[in-house]
Amino acid sequence: MDVQALQGCRVLDIATFLAGPFCATQLGEFGAEVIKVELPGVGDATRRFGTMTECGDSLPWLSESRNKKCITLDLRKPDGVALIKRLVEQSDVLVENFQPGTMERWGLGWDVLSAVNPRLIMVRISGYGQTGPYKDRPGFGRIGNAFGGLSFLAGYPDRAPVTPGSATIPDYMAGIYGAMGTLLAMQAREKTGRGQVVDIGLYEPIFRILDELAPAFQKAGFVRQRMGPGTVNVVPHSHYPTKDNRWIAIACTNDKIFARLAEAMGRPDLAEPESWGVLAHRERDRAKVDETVAAWTATHDRVDLMNVCEKSQVPCGPVYAIDEIFEDPHYAARENILRVPDSRVGELAVPNLVPRLSDTPGAVHWLGEALGAHNDEVYKGMLGLADAEMVRLKDAGVI
Repeated sequence: MDVQALQGCRVLDIATFLAGPFCATQLGEFGAEVIKVELPGVGDATRRFGTMTECGDSLPWLSESRNKKCITLDLRKPDGVALIKRLVEQSDVLVENFQPGTMERWGLGWDVLSAVNPRLIMVRISGYGQTGPYKDRPGFGRIGNAFGGLSFLAGYPDRAPVTPGSATIPDYMAGIYGAMGTLLAMQAREKTGRGQVVDIGLYEPIFRILDELAPAFQKAGFVRQRMGPGTVNVVPHSHYPTKDNRWIAIACTNDKIFARLAEAMGRPDLAEPESWGVLAHRERDRAKVDETVAAWTATHDRVDLMNVCEKSQVPCGPVYAIDEIFEDPHYAARENILRVPDSRVGELAVPNLVPRLSDTPGAVHWLGEALGAHNDEVYKGMLGLADAEMVRLKDAGVI
């Protein structure tokens, strides 16, 4: 049997709707036992978000709740609080993403849970974090994009800001940082013997990845505006049309690469110092540079352009729609699309794991399960509850 990196680690996922759950999903992909806790009869909102399937759960649920053991538990009831504490005693990590103060109102704040299990790591993801004047505000991914500074940059300067790819980017990124924080806290626990809190606001991963935005403003008062598909500081570095009505991405990040592009275009004169061979000149004439490159790309099919650029060592790539991703041989060779059999919906294509580890690879063992599918395994198997107690708890709406 293959060893997995997080084998022996137990995670309680009591979060809802993507950000916290995605943190737990990544841990589960690499061997952690993830117990997904949901409200009886209701479940995680992700079950009803996105395209619904014949099993009654959505495609996002099936894909993003992979490898999780699903149990039901009402944390608002005293019996529910008692049961989650028993589970905390036997767990390494608890992930939650309720509004700050919710866990405390249920009697499940960090002070309580860390007393139950001093080695517990508690991942807390919320709209604005656990502190600060906005901590009590509700937050979703769209708000994270906006407050984090990304939405302002998305789109064209003469139009309203647009959704930067997906409104859920902050949810996924907060989940990634949550998983990283968990691994850091686990390393620290090896040295100190104590757990700790991992605190993330949805907007914070977005702000973190905006390259020089903060120092450029602090040093020079520069407020970057929307640039369409262009990129600040370099040009040509954009999306360009092709003869077959597709798009190609070309990235010239320095003068040498632009010289190679000019040669490929049959216009080596463009790379002369007195023309556009110097970045400052290209920045000065940004619109004309992009217009010239676009006029060239529009005379070639995308496949031909790719061959020309690759031959000249000009970084380029197709601007793919999802159907093209499914047809691409590189995606196939890297097995980026995983096809998982499921008893409820049949075979389903989902994104494969990231990253790939050479010695302890992760795996997808199953897709998102039905509500309460593992109640017996967890409550009877882990906690040793008797059948009569299970019936009582179910009748009381606790599980």
